Amino acid sequence: MPSPTWTPVALASERRRLSGHCWRVVEAQHRVATMKLVDTLAEQSVLEEVVERAKPAVPPACGHLHYLMSTPFRYGAPYPRGSRFRRAGATPGVFYGSRSVATTIAEIAFHRLLFFADAPRLPWPANAGEFTAFAVEVRTRAALDLTAEPLVRQRAAWTHHTDYGPCQELVEHAREASVEIIGYESVRDPVRGLNLAVLGCRAFVSRAPLERQTWRIAFGAVGVRAVCASPDVGLEFDREAFDADPRIAGLDWER
Repeated sequence: MPSPTWTPVALASERRRLSGHCWRVVEAQHRVATMKLVDTLAEQSVLEEVVERAKPAVPPACGHLHYLMSTPFRYGAPYPRGSRFRRAGATPGVFYGSRSVATTIAEIAFHRLLFFADAPRLPWPANAGEFTAFAVEVRTRAALDLTAEPLVRQRAAWTHHTDYGPCQELVEHAREASVEIIGYESVRDPVRGLNLAVLGCRAFVSRAPLERQTWRIAFGAVGVRAVCASPDVGLEFDREAFDADPRIAGLDWER
């Protein structure tokens, strides 16, 4: 697919204001993992400190933030695989989130399905996986909206399921134009909700998550089910919602 070229100067002229909540989902295992290795809470605290010191330093611009917010920017090891707005290798971090909980749950469900697609003999987990959804507040005068004119004219390039090249080229020019957030259409969410790619920590208003929810996600023959206890809400995604991606199309949903 030809890459639509936007120069840093052209992108700078398209910057706009953006503010509000940004939701992100992570696996709820950060404390449980180390608990299994020790006998007391005191020992766990020491182990957590050792693990923390072994990680790359948090960038100075992110040092005041809760670790759930700074983590995407801290890892110094080469990025193993490219994502929509980040090339593989030693490239700048991106905090991926969504405007709504439902969209970010659809995104995490898709990435879990990729794992199962790569392990065709692995059965579905017997129990639902536990995930933490958290909201942060963002605000910037330097955002790009790929769902609005004139950038939406290249919608086919921004929403390709597997070819991230145009988006990766765009973000490199966007950083040169001091863009802080890119809003873009989710291709994993059946209703095509808005995703947010936060390119740096200056865009965060809150220093810690403003709200947290615990979600349990289960996979089965008909699709994906996700439930949250508080608030009491559930989501269902039919398998057809993910089959548009060729990496999922061959997934054995009857495993």
